Amino acid sequence: MAISKRKRAMYTRYAVYALSIAALLAVALLVDWSKLSNAMFRWNLVKEQFPDILTKAAKNTVIFTILGFAGGLTFGLIFALMRLSTIRPYRWLAAIYIEIFRGIPLVVTLLILGFGIPIATGWQWPNAYMQGAVPLALVAAAYMAETIRAGIEAVPKGQMEAARSLGMSYPRAMSTIVIPQALRIIIPPLTNEFVLLIKDTSLISVLGVTAATKDLARFGRDGVNSTANATPLMVAGLVYLAMTLPLTQLVAWMERRAKAAGK
Repeated sequence: MAISKRKRAMYTRYAVYALSIAALLAVALLVDWSKLSNAMFRWNLVKEQFPDILTKAAKNTVIFTILGFAGGLTFGLIFALMRLSTIRPYRWLAAIYIEIFRGIPLVVTLLILGFGIPIATGWQWPNAYMQGAVPLALVAAAYMAETIRAGIEAVPKGQMEAARSLGMSYPRAMSTIVIPQALRIIIPPLTNEFVLLIKDTSLISVLGVTAATKDLARFGRDGVNSTANATPLMVAGLVYLAMTLPLTQLVAWMERRAKAAGK
């Protein structure tokens, strides 16, 4: 008797579950947990990370993230409007910017703007926060611009037509009618972008940091170098999780709410 496609998919799923459980059990039985715990999670080293990992490293990570997000959102909105402009040079300029900064890895952008331009021009960044946050914002702007553009295009065209028929100018209709509706649509993807920026701050340390501007990743790496143990990095990873998990759950909740509202 032939098995239906639905049952075949169900059996395949159960087989994957069984193999996964078997693999986890094999790992649990073969790993030397005492040795692993000593190498990656020593309690005395965990306690040494606090409170500096929160009051200094996590604080700097949040500062870099907020600065990068604020700058990315500002420039992203500008380039999104340029992409939607009826003036062709504006569209071209925005498209070139977006493709360049989305195509170059963030770490390369950090090195070019953080080291390359100062070496070439003799100009120096006013402080370490701006040196890291500006490249972060410029790259984030390229991604946010496309997100914002998609949100604006998702607003029914009748909204703009109705505003124009009431005598509103195009800029006023865009700023008071269209953009507020678009922002409500794109809150989930923008929150995802914020989460990505939290993790991307770990690359800023390639520029070198002062003792006062260490982010979580650099704090954990320095801890590994000083203790010859992976515990500081594990603690840094847990702090990253504590920062990002609530945001990812918030995104999931907003997406479920949006789907429910759309039914």
